Amino acid sequence: MRDRVRGRRLRDNPLRRRSDVVEAWTAMLFAVLLLVAVPVAGGLAGRWAHDDARAVAVQQRAERHRVRAEVVGRPPATMPSAEGVREQTFSVAVRWTPPGEHPRTATARVPEGTRRGDVVEVWFDARGRSVAPPPNDTMVWQHTVTLGACAAGGTAAVVLLGHAAVRRVALRHRLDEWEREWARTEPQWTRRRPA
Repeated sequence: MRDRVRGRRLRDNPLRRRSDVVEAWTAMLFAVLLLVAVPVAGGLAGRWAHDDARAVAVQQRAERHRVRAEVVGRPPATMPSAEGVREQTFSVAVRWTPPGEHPRTATARVPEGTRRGDVVEVWFDARGRSVAPPPNDTMVWQHTVTLGACAAGGTAAVVLLGHAAVRRVALRHRLDEWEREWARTEPQWTRRRPA
């Protein structure tokens, strides 16, 4: 009954070649690698990316400060429109008064559609230059998921390419083994003598 089980490449079989056994074992190895190494690589890369992105966000929050400022410069009359592109910004002069200090004026990036006299939130670094806001938690998680998925996909691609290479080599060896075996068997079947 056990001899009738199909699909077992590791069993003794007169047609089984050494390359069949190697291919069967490597197929199991690559399956384990896909099930284990891919998620581990993605998880480790994601964890590293998350820790790195959080550290950058904390550093930028410490170095940058948000200011509610009034737009005092003249914004451009019209901005070129680009559909599907993130929100456009432009540089314009803004004024704010820090607590207990004199009013300050600087150039900052403000969103499209801002008019003179509007109050906007802008970010400055320690040198007083207009900068982008520090990454929020959503941005950190987007970075984490993106790098984790890329690492997992890259690992899967390497494993699958390795499996394809092993199968190609195994096929070449299998054909060579069959040729050698046929060279020994052909004279008995065809009644020809080996040259």
